[in-house]
Amino acid sequence: MSADIDPTDIAIGARIRTRRETLRITQAQLAAGCAVTFQQVQKYERGVNRVSAARLLQIAAVLKTTGADLLGELENAADDLALATPGAMALLTAFRRIEGGETRDAVLAIVQSLAAADAPALGRIPFDDVRDGPSMVAN
Repeated sequence: MSADIDPTDIAIGARIRTRRETLRITQAQLAAGCAVTFQQVQKYERGVNRVSAARLLQIAAVLKTTGADLLGELENAADDLALATPGAMALLTAFRRIEGGETRDAVLAIVQSLAAADAPALGRIPFDDVRDGPSMVAN
């Protein structure tokens, strides 16, 4: 990722992608509704190209939301950046399909354990140190 990409643009792009995927609209369909190419939608969603105010309102109309919703709040920027992480949306989509509470708890425990194991190696803060609730991973 280029150092020139603004985190706000990434966050806005992540919100666009999240809303588009929630509505099960393809990039090509969104592009057609906004009179741009699907490649341009890809660039917006990755934050590579900045979305103009006028284009943001067009995108919001196609996605049946508001421009304010796609702009989001600054407090939510970290969550949106997390959703921009490769594989995050696929993981979330698969997790939502799991109906059993015990199975969800088991998947969550596995993912938290893997994240905690990677944290020291990558110089990151362990997951349990940054979350709000009690740990679900047995130590």
